Amino acid sequence: MSKIALFPGSFDPITNGHVDIVQRAVHLFDKIIIGVGQNANKKYMFSRKERIGFIEKAFEGVEEIEVMQFEGLTVDFCKKIGAQFILRGLRNPADFEFEKAIAQANRMMDHELETVFLLTDPEFAAISSSIVRDVHRNGGDASIFVPVPIG
Repeated sequence: MSKIALFPGSFDPITNGHVDIVQRAVHLFDKIIIGVGQNANKKYMFSRKERIGFIEKAFEGVEEIEVMQFEGLTVDFCKKIGAQFILRGLRNPADFEFEKAIAQANRMMDHELETVFLLTDPEFAAISSSIVRDVHRNGGDASIFVPVPIG
């Protein structure tokens, strides 16, 4: 049985921190599916099609990585795609507390599902999609924070 991990998120947009986590995790799993979710409560800067395009360009030529869109519960999507693991990156203690609660809820809904946390490289710990959006929205150069040019 191959080891499949889902790396879920909104990726609005994908950052160098996200890329760092996936590049380091690609050696731990047979396949990583980057799941671009949709949250009805969020207002996105980039369309889902644009976000998927950024991710596909960032990992172009890496066969172990696939990009898919999904809606609904992450645990349900994991069952649908056969993922046994959820991959998450942690930048700081606040991320840990937030992600721990989600991981525990996911585990309660599916005891077979494991969440794997990787610590973000210190170089990328201050980067978030929110910061990138703010820099971009205000005419700043966001290129130092993202792996591919964004609209």
